[in-house]
Amino acid sequence: MKEKILHKAEELFLTFGFKSVTMDDIANQMGISKKTIYTHFKNKTQLVKESTHSIFENISKGIDCICTLNKNPIEELFEIKSLIMTQLKGEKTSPQYQLSKYYPEIHNSLKKKQFELMQECVKDNITRGVSLGLYRTNLNIEFVSRIYFIGVTGIKDEDIFPTANFQKQQLVEEYLEYHLRGIVTEKGLSKLNQILNKNQTNE
Repeated sequence: MKEKILHKAEELFLTFGFKSVTMDDIANQMGISKKTIYTHFKNKTQLVKESTHSIFENISKGIDCICTLNKNPIEELFEIKSLIMTQLKGEKTSPQYQLSKYYPEIHNSLKKKQFELMQECVKDNITRGVSLGLYRTNLNIEFVSRIYFIGVTGIKDEDIFPTANFQKQQLVEEYLEYHLRGIVTEKGLSKLNQILNKNQTNE
């Protein structure tokens, strides 16, 4: 039952936001009593904490699977982007922003894990891209990997990019293109344009 509650909570939190969803909402959606939820989670904060950890672990495993395929580095970033958007259901309600505002300790802990995961992944991606002639050889890899993380997390800031004006999935896609155009060689640009044209054709 605990896993079922956790799964439903993740689904609702990502769809409606961590603040918006109540324990009553989860109980009603599952057709169980709120008391049943409290036998497994002492309060909503614990449920939010375990939910975010579970979501992070699922994304981490997915990224590891993609990275082990040793795809073209540019394709790899698009694959990871697609995985994250699918896992986070497009982030239509800015769940990460709600998490930072109402559960700052959980958010800060999660952000640290995200940074460590992304640093390793992005630095490896850049290193391979340089060796394959897709990315420029004069890149400061530490700088680029960190500025990429700042951008990826920054576009989730509801104060700067309000959902009413910016569609989250489009923001992610535009930021990824922005990032890649800043580091690719002519060879890399050719590959990037192939992927962008293919994606536009599939829309």
